[in-house]
Amino acid sequence: MPRRPAVVFYVSGHGFGHASREIEVINTLGALRPDLAIVIRTAVAPSLLTRTLRVPVTRLDGPCDTGVVQRDSVTHDDEATMREAVTFYQTMRARTEAESERLAAFDVRVVVGDIPPLAFDVAAQLGVPSIAIGNFTWDWIYEWYPNALREAPHLIEDIRRCYRRATRALELPLSGGFEVFSSVTPLPFIARHSTRPPTETRRRLGIAPERRLALLSFGGYGLQRLELSRLDCLTDWTVMLTDRITEPGGQSDHVRFLSEESFSGDLRYEDLVAAADVVVTKPGYGIISECVAHGIAMLYTSRGHFREYDRLVEEMPSLLRCRFISQDDLFAGRWNDALTTLMEQPPAPRSVGTDGASHAAAVIQSVVDTYSGRGSRSSDD
Repeated sequence: MPRRPAVVFYVSGHGFGHASREIEVINTLGALRPDLAIVIRTAVAPSLLTRTLRVPVTRLDGPCDTGVVQRDSVTHDDEATMREAVTFYQTMRARTEAESERLAAFDVRVVVGDIPPLAFDVAAQLGVPSIAIGNFTWDWIYEWYPNALREAPHLIEDIRRCYRRATRALELPLSGGFEVFSSVTPLPFIARHSTRPPTETRRRLGIAPERRLALLSFGGYGLQRLELSRLDCLTDWTVMLTDRITEPGGQSDHVRFLSEESFSGDLRYEDLVAAADVVVTKPGYGIISECVAHGIAMLYTSRGHFREYDRLVEEMPSLLRCRFISQDDLFAGRWNDALTTLMEQPPAPRSVGTDGASHAAAVIQSVVDTYSGRGSRSSDD
């Protein structure tokens, strides 16, 4: 029996945003083309994939880039970030060979990367087209570490060499660094969308319709330094947490904790976003896209030395109601004034599309359909 044509997704393990948007693309593509074998190469926690994927996939675990090393949700370790990146990209030739051997069992027709440079080296090695999807590139991020780059002068160019091998790039909003690609197509936001009414989610969670709800969204690291009992907004607000770090013992009538197991059924994280009045977070593509998709306001704090942050906060006011809260006020529990002022702000002036997953899936499908056969194995540039 002939092997099914395969699409391989290389997905960065940095945060949840890369994985959450590519899962939307995979779900859409899998529904359009059930004849395709879909392979995911990522270091993202299997539990995230299991509870959000709706189509069959083959998962190949392991890191495919190094991203940014975080001490917690709002603090980065710059030295460790660059040390790990340098070590990783010094071994790219061997990694590419190993990946090619690992994928030999599949009839690979296209490689999609969000947005590990390794993906495009592997595609070139296999002689198949590759598609980059993202809102930033890692060379663009690492350019902000000039002191560390003095010790690794070839790092940026090594990453760009990989990106230049991509056949095509799909550029999401809030982007930076895409000038490295030779062919770029802009996309709308790729966002997860709730499929249930907010009133139904609130009823399931036992939260009254008239009660203000703030969803705390800081990824798997949580906010260990936050003392929930000190929040000054609990008279008028219920605060909900879902991270994997916070212990549920601090719950009260107006502080709720949902464990990861809560999302193993039909309840999705995007349902919580849609049911909230405000998301309290650090800015990241994934949570911004979901707030935009559902018209939810955002109270955000700084995320430390990360180039994407400035790009995001520059564009956010045109896309959604948002307001900054300092980390001092965030951790001291002084939220009430900021939340009150945020809820009084007018809606954002700009309306944007959030159906980028459909656009991306259509492009991938087109490349699969036009790919006529395996090319010769590519030599290094």
